[in-house]
Amino acid sequence: MVGPLDSDHTILAMSEKFEILSDDFDPTAVVTEPLPSPVTNGGGGGGGGGEREMVLGRNVHTTSLAMTEPESNDEFTGDKEAYMASVLARYRKTLVERTKYHLGYPYNLDFDYGALGQLQHFSINNLGDPFIESNYGVHSRPFEVGVLDWFARLREIERDDYWGYITNCGTEGNLHGILVEREMLPDGILYASTESHYSVFKAARMYRMECEKVHMLISGEIDCDDLRGKLLANKEKPAILNVNIGTTVKGAVDDLDLVIRTLEECGFSNDRFYIHCDGALFGLMMPFVKRAPKVTFNKPIGSVSVSGHKFVGCPMPCGVQITRMKHIKVLSSNVEYLASRDATIMGSRNGHAPLFLWYTLNWKGYKGFQKEVQKCLRNTHYLKDRLREARVSAMLNELSSTVVFERPKDEEFVRRWQLACQGDIAHVVVMPSVTIEKLDNFLKDLVDHRSIWCKDGSQTPCLAKDVGTNNCVCPAHK
Repeated sequence: MVGPLDSDHTILAMSEKFEILSDDFDPTAVVTEPLPSPVTNGGGGGGGGGEREMVLGRNVHTTSLAMTEPESNDEFTGDKEAYMASVLARYRKTLVERTKYHLGYPYNLDFDYGALGQLQHFSINNLGDPFIESNYGVHSRPFEVGVLDWFARLREIERDDYWGYITNCGTEGNLHGILVEREMLPDGILYASTESHYSVFKAARMYRMECEKVHMLISGEIDCDDLRGKLLANKEKPAILNVNIGTTVKGAVDDLDLVIRTLEECGFSNDRFYIHCDGALFGLMMPFVKRAPKVTFNKPIGSVSVSGHKFVGCPMPCGVQITRMKHIKVLSSNVEYLASRDATIMGSRNGHAPLFLWYTLNWKGYKGFQKEVQKCLRNTHYLKDRLREARVSAMLNELSSTVVFERPKDEEFVRRWQLACQGDIAHVVVMPSVTIEKLDNFLKDLVDHRSIWCKDGSQTPCLAKDVGTNNCVCPAHK
């Protein structure tokens, strides 16, 4: 606490630090030259003064699209407006071109939100609790709650029993779910498979949680035998679990029922474990597959998160987080400034995202999404079969739209098709926007390039450790 200024010495010290304003100071005066000095390469605050570090050895540094000051007569000439229009036109052309070669990341690019253009002139902010209106009146809460009700119905939980909100991305859903877990079970240990999304381990670091990484099966699913051993070794502490409803790389779905059974067999009662389900992509696809196991609140789970910009398709990252109403009380606090309740990770929240999700959910409905899921799964099997016909090692998990195959040897090829890679494998995620025509173009390009890469007589690499012996077509596993 700062004490009173009761000594001449203190006043003298302060007068040496601060410049006394002159009598002719004018707070409305304009600085004659407001421009800061240009930023130059090297010598910046990066800690080295040289080039930025190449994180993975293959990444390409982002260029800077510099800002330019308008000329004094620009309002008459319109040069600035013409310049910016040309930049944006070129950028749009780039986006159109890159969209043609988008295969490695789980984003549905097939959407049209032209009808919502009329709302882009408003600063829509859903700050605070979506179920409690704040003093800020430019919001989209009714749309947000409508979207949440839709997802709650999908997860078989009554309106009065759930709480949720639309997040800014899938990671925020994981951060929120794990934070609720930590608050419910402060001394609990977080268990997550090594295939879990990196945001799960980020949450463990942020919240200073003890974390046990559980081994995975070749499929990418959590190894419940290893989970059992780790649970028994830490039986005195509650268990906080992250269950993957589709892993990032292999699209594997953890066996929720087996995880719950393992917990119970290890002596963990329902009040001593909490399960968060990370359903980033497949969490929205699985409910529309008849043979898929259910991920619902009829089972002892605490929360489920999904991404809104992946399977649904949205021009901005967003997600949906659903938890039990009784659990959210551990996070809630009233904020007078907002005239609302704070129970979210972020303060200000994108009010446009709920509009996009509401529009699509209304337009397509449950039946529309079911048709899109069926189309994706058909196209996924088509890709896997064609890869195997071309003698390319490939794996496809049941219920998944992610095809894993050998990593292309040419990094330019990887960048061209925007493939996601890890170690010796790459993958394609088949989304509603991925057509048979696009897959055929990719397959032809891959086969043509492989013939060049193998000219030196090099053999097909062994991927048995990544995809299993049944899916590997190397000479040893033909």
